[in-house]
Amino acid sequence: MSEAIIRIDNVHKSYLMGKEAVPALRGVSIDVQPGEMVCLMGPSGSGKTTLLNIVGGLDDPSRGHVTIAGHDIVAMSEEKLARLRLERIGFVFQTFNLLNNFTALENVEAPMVLLRKLGRKERRERTLELLAAVGLADRVEHYPSELSGGQQQRVAIARALANDPDILIGDEMTGDLDSQTGFEIMSLVRGLNQREGKTVVYVTHDPRMADYADYTVHMLDGKIVAKEADPVQALTAG
Repeated sequence: MSEAIIRIDNVHKSYLMGKEAVPALRGVSIDVQPGEMVCLMGPSGSGKTTLLNIVGGLDDPSRGHVTIAGHDIVAMSEEKLARLRLERIGFVFQTFNLLNNFTALENVEAPMVLLRKLGRKERRERTLELLAAVGLADRVEHYPSELSGGQQQRVAIARALANDPDILIGDEMTGDLDSQTGFEIMSLVRGLNQREGKTVVYVTHDPRMADYADYTVHMLDGKIVAKEADPVQALTAG
């Protein structure tokens, strides 16, 4: 087995509420291998979003070790961590988080502008390729307000892939979408996982959306209580 691309080792996280420390994670450990698609599920307050934010480098653990793509992110400076997020991790959120005054093309191009690795012509070519890949070749000049929820999420996925990250993080990617559009989005993400080998870690409250993962991690009260292979994937493999 290859080295884990995500390694969470005995991670604890507490938040200060007034004078009281409220635990959100209580000794969580999990390894995710390159190319795996992993779903996190659990009731509200179970710690799944906190864990997702720590995996994405958006939050720090109170204690424990977190290694992402071979980097100890707990020991990293904020500047280096920001660079790692920009280069190696793509984020897709429930509410899309698109820039309303940017077109679809400009939204997808933005992370490439920040990274400063490609010239203007190369950025535009890659942006058009990404938007075509998510089925929006005819919507590149549209603003978010001119797109449906499913189309906005497709733009968000293209944006998350802009800098060709190793890891895709999804927080309730289908939570604001109707069921059919949600299935289309998850099929798109699963396709990217299978074709391009992207490692995907996502949170959902919908068991139907969990079926797209290789396995589901169940959380309760800040702990991992179960890990199960998705029955659809298991049947396919068998």
